[in-house]
Parts: sequence; C-alpha cells; structure tokens
Amino acid sequence: MRKLLLFCFTLLVAFVLAACTANEDAGKEPEDKGETNTSETDDNKATEKEDVGEKVLQLNNGTEPKSLDPSIGFDQVSWDPLNNLMEGLTRLDEQHVPKEATASEWEISDDGLTYTFTIRDGAKWSNGDPVVAEDFEFAWKYMLDPNTQSEAAFLAYFIEGAEAYNAGEGSEDDVKVTAVDEQTLEVVLTAPTGFFLDLLTNPAFFPINHKVAAENPDWHTEAETFVGNGPFKLVEWKHDEEMLFEKNEQYWDADAVKLDKVHFAMVNESNTQYSMFQSGELDTASIPAELSDELIDGDNVYIGEQGGLEFYRFNVEMEPFQNKKIRQAFAYAVNREDIAKYVVKNGVEPAYGFINPGFTGPDGKDFRDVNGDLVTFDADKAKQLLEEGMKEEGYDELPEITLSYNTSDSNKAVAEALQDMFHETLDVEVTLENQEWGVFSEAQKDLELQFSRSSFINDYNDPVNFLESFITDSYMNRTGYSSKEYDELIAHGKTEADEAKRWDYLFEAEKMLAEEMFIMPIRYYNTVVLEADGVTGILRHPVGYFDLKYADKN
Repeated sequence: MRKLLLFCFTLLVAFVLAACTANEDAGKEPEDKGETNTSETDDNKATEKEDVGEKVLQLNNGTEPKSLDPSIGFDQVSWDPLNNLMEGLTRLDEQHVPKEATASEWEISDDGLTYTFTIRDGAKWSNGDPVVAEDFEFAWKYMLDPNTQSEAAFLAYFIEGAEAYNAGEGSEDDVKVTAVDEQTLEVVLTAPTGFFLDLLTNPAFFPINHKVAAENPDWHTEAETFVGNGPFKLVEWKHDEEMLFEKNEQYWDADAVKLDKVHFAMVNESNTQYSMFQSGELDTASIPAELSDELIDGDNVYIGEQGGLEFYRFNVEMEPFQNKKIRQAFAYAVNREDIAKYVVKNGVEPAYGFINPGFTGPDGKDFRDVNGDLVTFDADKAKQLLEEGMKEEGYDELPEITLSYNTSDSNKAVAEALQDMFHETLDVEVTLENQEWGVFSEAQKDLELQFSRSSFINDYNDPVNFLESFITDSYMNRTGYSSKEYDELIAHGKTEADEAKRWDYLFEAEKMLAEEMFIMPIRYYNTVVLEADGVTGILRHPVGYFDLKYADKN
C-alpha cells in the first residue's frame, strides 16, 4: 500500500510537470480545425462562428478510428463517429430504448423468429441515393463473409445460416436476410431473441450503399468517397489528426438535427485534452485522474452509467500462463479497490466479476448481485497459488513476463500499479510495454502478446454479449483458451427459451471464467465528462453509442 501511495504522489508530480510541457500549443486557438470551407480567408475562419452563426461542436475522438467500414470498425473510437454518420434499422432514444430509425415499422411473427422491416420513405444516403433493403442485405452478408474477417460477425449469429456461412461451412444464400423488395427486409432467427431490436442499433448492422461499394470497395477510407445515411456527413478527414462532420441535409430526420458541424480532434493524452477544454478548443473532455477529487463534483460534470469492463488477458499458449494456478495467482494479487480509488478515480467501481452491474434477470435481481464477488484481492492465496503452479510446471523461477497495453496515460497508470502489486505481493518483476492501438490490436488478436490490457464496451443489453466473446475461435477471445464445456454453456445461454434457465447457464459461464482465469477483471466503466456551458442534448447510453442527433450548442 505504501508503494501505491508513493506511486500516486509521483503521478501527481508528473502531472504538474506535464501541464507545463505536454503540448506547447495547448491553450492557443487552433490554427485550422476544419471548421470552415477551405475557400474562406483566415480572417473569416477566425470569426466564422460569430459571422455565420454556425453551431460547431468541438469534440475529441482520442485516436484515429480503426475503420469507418461498419463491419470492420469494431471499437469505441470507430463506433462514436459511425453512429453519427450512419444509422441502422433501429436507433436508441433518450430512454435508451430501440425505436424506429431507417425502418419505419416492423412485424414479428408469432413464433418470434421472423422479423419483417419496412424501410421508411425518404431514407436517403448522403449522396442522394435512396436507402433500400438491398443495402442491408449486402452489408450484413458482407460482414458475415469469411473473407471480410469482421470481428463483429459473431453478433449476427442469431440469424439463421449466419454462423455456418461465417465459419466457411455454409453459403451466402443460406443466410436468412432477404430484400423482398426495395422497402422490405425479412430476417429469420435461429431462436426467439428478445433483444434483437436492441442488437440492431450496433454499427455492425448499419447498411452499406451497395452501388457505391461495388464501384469502390474503399469508399469508407476518405472523406471524399464516404457515403453515410445518418444525421451528419463526413466532409474532412485528416488521418490521425482530425475529422469534420456537417449536418446531413439528406437525412430523413434532418429537422431534428440542431448542430451545423462537429469537429473531432484526436488527442490521446488526458492532460492535453483537459487543457484544450479549459481554453475553449474542446466542448467536452474527460477528467484526468489526478484532478478527479478537485473536479468531480463540479456543475459542468456529467456522470452516467456505462456498461463495460477493463480487464487483462492471459495468453494460455505462452509460458507461464498455460498454468491455471499461476493465472489465478496474478488475479488474486491485484487490489482492485486501490486501482479504482487511487489510480483511475472518477467514481469507477472495482470489478470482482466480469459482468457489470445493471443487467436485470427474469427474477428482477441484478446479475452481479446473484453471482456475487468471484475474484478479490487475497495476498496469501495469491502466494500459495503461485507456489503450487510453479511446482506443477517445474519452475525454479518464472519465465520473463511482459505486460502490454495500448498507449494512453490512463492505461499506463493502471499498468504501473499492477506492476507494483505483482512485485509487492508475488515478488515477481513484470516488464511493461506500450504500443499504438492499431499495432497493439493486431498483435493481441494474433496471440503475440503474453499478458495484455483489454476493454469491453457492451454491444447490446444482455449478459451473454460479454460471455460469448470467449468461446472457441471467437474473434474476441484472443487468449488461446478453448473449452467445449464453456462453448456449450454459451450456446444454451443464447438459445434457451426459458429465461430463468438461460440466465442459469450464464451464471455458470461467468463462474467458469473466474475458475479458469484466462482473463482478469480490473474495474467497471462509467461515463464522466466535462461539458462546456451551453452544450446540451448529447446522448450517452449505458449500453450503446455516443449520439449527437439531438445535441445543441448555445
């Protein structure tokens, strides 16, 4: 504990120094944030908002999106832009409930298996093309095509024929997604799925203009070629630097959109983006952990729930983590309460299980309350498990261990706290390495990392969403772990018609995660955001995506 407090003090000193040196441009007006047409003079740019009266929201996306192809951009930094440039059949409303969007209505068969959606009159792409049912059929089958290698494809396995096609064991024609005519889309499920309309709000189920994609498969890579059907359109994209959106006048509900433009910076350093917020260069910002105690109770702070988990993956194909007891030892050596309270701060909760609070079962009880605490800090147990595991493997000392994380000051702080805890509790030296997101993500997926940071933001409102990520051969597994027993629990957890029985399977699956410990929970997510005066209407869903459709700036 003494070392952790020393670490926190060091972090505070580092912040004070960083505030002076992190970014020599911080606090200045941006030279050119793409807020005006390129034909305007510099003087016009400087006074554009006042002269023209445009409402320009200044936001930070953190980093470059992985992709604006909705089948490939399967991460938060892609979802936020995509959810405002595009739209699916349904969209979450202010009460976080899926409502009509590109679909004006739907019918569900008596057996709960067949959904028939009607594409609304007036739904258009940003280039003026009508949105048709074939755009959805094309997009979903493209996502499921094994050659696409979409990490999101598993979300569509509720559709008949989808899993077999994605696994290379079936044909595209067997996938029961059919454009009956231009305005009618029919979808057949393998089993009744009560959260299917919620699932369809995920960007993975957004349509793709099939005519545009046929002419240019790289349509999504540049602003000049990007075509969307959402509230905003992409007009500028300086890769790894910034994006500029404008209100999409072709959008069917354009009258509801109040903003004229949205500018996204890409600043992946919390103190820098906070300085930009202070100087008016950003309208929203996260709170640096060092300033949490000072700022968290301010009037301009939004605090809300967010379904998700920060966790670490053990690669079971690399020594020493092929041994379950060694994995368990590392997990029990972590004081999650200290990490939440002293390192991450901002009111986050430590994670003693894998499923975040907020999922209500058929008995009215919260999933987390029923399954309880599955992994806690227990130094004596950690030491014992490490000793037993090393004996089983014949180790006199552990092989070298490297903990990897994607570049971010917050991720670094957590990694350093873990490094200290492993040394203090287990007397194990762990080396830290950081990688930029794109490199890190690919290395983790290819099982090149021994012990690595991960995060999960729920894709839809059901506990099976997280749990299904760790079945054999899932794109999201990234641990090398495989269990027929676990796979069967998840299969039942997705298809069992009796909800009480279905949840029992999910309870058992989470307990198995804790027993096998090939992933290690750290803390649950929440949403803590500073908002400038006059910013209203930004929707931040507990399970869902950042939505600017109703945002305003006065």
